Amino acid sequence: MAEKEIKEKPDQQAQEQAQDQSKKAAKKKKEGELQKKVDELNDKLSKEHDDYIRLMAEFETFRRRSSEEKLALVSSAAADTIKGMLPVLDDCERAMQMLAESSDEAAREGTTLIYTKLMDYLKTRGLSVIDAKGKKFDTDFHEAVTQFPAPSEDMKGMVIDVIQTGYLLNGKILRYAKVVVGA
Repeated sequence: MAEKEIKEKPDQQAQEQAQDQSKKAAKKKKEGELQKKVDELNDKLSKEHDDYIRLMAEFETFRRRSSEEKLALVSSAAADTIKGMLPVLDDCERAMQMLAESSDEAAREGTTLIYTKLMDYLKTRGLSVIDAKGKKFDTDFHEAVTQFPAPSEDMKGMVIDVIQTGYLLNGKILRYAKVVVGA
């Protein structure tokens, strides 16, 4: 019987080793499968994170663009309103020129007061006058209506007279100054 036990032990040990090896192989296989799942989930998470970051960047771009468009819309509406008031300024300037020769002091003061208040308000909104008379003719700011023989050599290419005042709105041309240029 001792011999039988000895013979059974190696068979039993071989079976146990075979079971251990199959358990280890099954464990390694399961670990491999789990590692593969972890890698797949990490890849999926990376892709989702990348998509999220891109979506946030697109939203920021959209938000910024919408804000800029809104500002541009408000700015253009203000420009249109102010542009509509320029003929009133022109009429005030003409009235002040006519009243300068008049003896009616009250009319002159009243017109000057109205012009000054209107101009001060428009200046707070970004309007500024293009100073043209006596300056070198510049096509970026001036529109030549006509040329006139220059009274002196140094007046050639210079603005001799301003027919219509030009205006800038926040540094951009609202209306070109219509001028007479010395030839």
